[in-house]
Amino acid sequence: MDIDPRRLRVLLAVARTGGVLAAADELGITPSAVSQQLNKLEDETGHALVVRTPKGSVLTPAGLAIAEAGEEIERALSVARARIEGGAKIAGVVRVGGFTSFVRTVVIPRLPEWRIQYPQLQIRMIEDDYPALMRLLRQRALDAVVVELDSTTPGQRSLSAGMTEEPLLDEPWKLVVPAGALLSTENIDLGRLPLPWLGVEPSAANAAVLGRLRESTGAQMETVHQYQDTLTALALIAAGEGVAIVPTLALTGVVQDGVDVLDVPGLGTRRIVLRRFDRRRSASMPVDTVARLLRESAAAFDTRSTT
Repeated sequence: MDIDPRRLRVLLAVARTGGVLAAADELGITPSAVSQQLNKLEDETGHALVVRTPKGSVLTPAGLAIAEAGEEIERALSVARARIEGGAKIAGVVRVGGFTSFVRTVVIPRLPEWRIQYPQLQIRMIEDDYPALMRLLRQRALDAVVVELDSTTPGQRSLSAGMTEEPLLDEPWKLVVPAGALLSTENIDLGRLPLPWLGVEPSAANAAVLGRLRESTGAQMETVHQYQDTLTALALIAAGEGVAIVPTLALTGVVQDGVDVLDVPGLGTRRIVLRRFDRRRSASMPVDTVARLLRESAAAFDTRSTT
């Protein structure tokens, strides 16, 4: 398989923007040029890479594999560029918004290392929920935001003109139940659990999972209580008040006394993405650098571990 690596940036643009027209706008070329490059890349790989749907363009499994390779090349080039230009030359303040588990687990542990690597770069973290983060980004009060989506949520949700989205991490959802509540963990019927579901703040990705499960199981799945913080959910579960769907990141490094954390087929994954405005229209080496640091830190996270 002989691939022209220059075509990979076209595939990545389609993956990140969700369509040929948006990718063309991001790359500064015509839509026909994007289509031609995609066709040539498909000829080179011998596989269909993109499926066009009424809602946009979706990558096939082969397309995802090639896009991942393209992201690796992009990361390697970013690292090389940073080394050539020197960390001391990257200066400025970058304001990044994010949700609790990502900030706590992926960002904060790396801040001391990043300060040493880029002494003139100041990273300011703002923790908030999805609606507030997107509002601040549109107002340009933030330079970039990290947001969570359920794996089945259509890509590019709520993107404004000129805004781009790039994947950071996919992690499995977990079912958390009171310790010993399920005598058997085989063939779990998510629509007929012995305890009620805990309610979660409506804008959280967990809420989308519950909605998806309601549709797929046909069950009512009424909720009790409503929580925002995972620690609250774990306390309620340990007290026997209900069960919840929780992402792996939120369980990392958290005491899990009194609960069982289960992998259940059909729960899907949480998709974590970075959103910011088009680098071409608002070029910023500090923001590019922080985006690369976030990608590298997310890539190093082990989604199999919750300890």
